[in-house]
Amino acid sequence: MEKVAVSGHCDSRLSEIEEIFRKSLESGFDTGAAIAIEKDGEMLVDLWGGHKDRNRSEPWSENTILNVFSTTKAITALCIVKLIDEGKLDLTDKVTTYWPEYGCNGKEQTKVSDFLCHRAGMFGFEKGFPDIKFGDWEGWIDLLQNQAPFYVPGSTQGYHALTYGWLVGEIIRRIDGRSVGEYFREEIADPFGIDFKIGLNDQDITRCGDVLVDSKPNPKSFEVLKFVPSFLLPAQLKNLKQFLSKGDFKIAFDSGITDSNYANEDEWRKAEIPSANGHGTAKSLAKLFGILSTGCEREGKKLLNENTLIQSIKPLSNGPDTVLFGADINFGVGFDIGLGITTIASKKHPASIFGHCGIGGSVAFGDLEKKIGYGFLCNRMHKLQELYQTTNKLTRALYKLI
Repeated sequence: MEKVAVSGHCDSRLSEIEEIFRKSLESGFDTGAAIAIEKDGEMLVDLWGGHKDRNRSEPWSENTILNVFSTTKAITALCIVKLIDEGKLDLTDKVTTYWPEYGCNGKEQTKVSDFLCHRAGMFGFEKGFPDIKFGDWEGWIDLLQNQAPFYVPGSTQGYHALTYGWLVGEIIRRIDGRSVGEYFREEIADPFGIDFKIGLNDQDITRCGDVLVDSKPNPKSFEVLKFVPSFLLPAQLKNLKQFLSKGDFKIAFDSGITDSNYANEDEWRKAEIPSANGHGTAKSLAKLFGILSTGCEREGKKLLNENTLIQSIKPLSNGPDTVLFGADINFGVGFDIGLGITTIASKKHPASIFGHCGIGGSVAFGDLEKKIGYGFLCNRMHKLQELYQTTNKLTRALYKLI
């Protein structure tokens, strides 16, 4: 194994966490990474190591930020929860209450909750991925508000991989007047010292770690199932075949992008894509979810009422998810409840866990019962079957030790 520098601190009670983290880097499985864990408001683990770039020429530093992809959805969800807490938004309202132009082409009955729990039937684009710049907010909104849904809103759950951010983000903008990035920065990040942003400036970009892509998510390895007679398949694979035939995964994850380096380009980093391009540190995520998991207050400042958060992590939808091959994912108000395959693997996932994972391998969550805030980042996007290997090892160890 290659000797790799790991910096930061780890409480001696969680030394196994440091050992797993160090091995993930020294084995070469992860190029650069960071892990942070809060417990009862105390940062017990804050480690970083490896390199920011594929050439391993730039070391990962304490202030390195990384694109967390869909983990951003939890940050956007928190902005919605804060608006609910302030009495400015009701999830049971129709979207048209706040966004009148959305009510056309079969979307008239869509509720705000449908956006948050992926039941709006708007997980992709009618005519394929459009030629719109990522920074052109109005272009995305105009397109989405005028297209028809793929399913009757509210009737099915289908993961809105990219569209979630524009749909939910426009609700925030219509109510508050600020973009998601502005709202989060001014209402949450700055007051609570959270180093996380949606939409970067030039100075932020100098701190970014590069996203290193092993392979893009692609269901083609499963597509042979389409040609196997159903009577030859076990029940689980029959279910997978059924959802593959629908083709919803391909629609939802069609980004029209052929350059695997897109997430390292300024256009992507500077845009506000509240479903997919938030950047931050593992420590910032652990701190934020630590605050939420310990009463939603820190140092005399109140983020929101704890009961509002508790209500927001009650499942609004629990699958089967037509995009994610029929998975029974529990979505609350934008939060993934239990985090499915990305925490404690193989064990039953308690409803007290809430957060989100990202396709790059990042995971952030809070645990109301254990009073935990957790953040893990890695800059190497592994193949699907290996995607959450390191964080699963870390969380299994964590829940064994606490």
